[in-house]
Amino acid sequence: MKAEEIKIVLGKHAAWLRDDDGGEKANLRGADLSRADLSEADLSRADLSRADLRGADLRGADLSGANLDYSCWPLCCGSKGVKVDAKIAAQLAAHFCVLDCDDPAYQAARAAVMEFAKTSHRAEDLGLIEEVER
Repeated sequence: MKAEEIKIVLGKHAAWLRDDDGGEKANLRGADLSRADLSEADLSRADLSRADLRGADLRGADLSGANLDYSCWPLCCGSKGVKVDAKIAAQLAAHFCVLDCDDPAYQAARAAVMEFAKTSHRAEDLGLIEEVER
């Protein structure tokens, strides 16, 4: 998706969030946004499933209520200060908790966030919820 197209989608999404005529919920499903400047963008409730966000500048963006299933989250400073809701935070925590790392500091951090991670809608898929717990 080209920068001009992204601007159009974001403009329509902003109008949709305000309930303006001509507004449309952003559907960026599967879009390659790996180099997109989305800083300060209001992407709340947008469909970003399967989007490639690696390298995207999301600083200060609002992703509350967005669908990030199967998307690539940027592991760079471009994700600093992104506003998320508990669903997205739990999803990120769940993915953190399924890393294979035997370092004691990681194990302690994992234990500290595990209960929260188990609230993720992906916890079962990731194997964080045992049969006994269900």
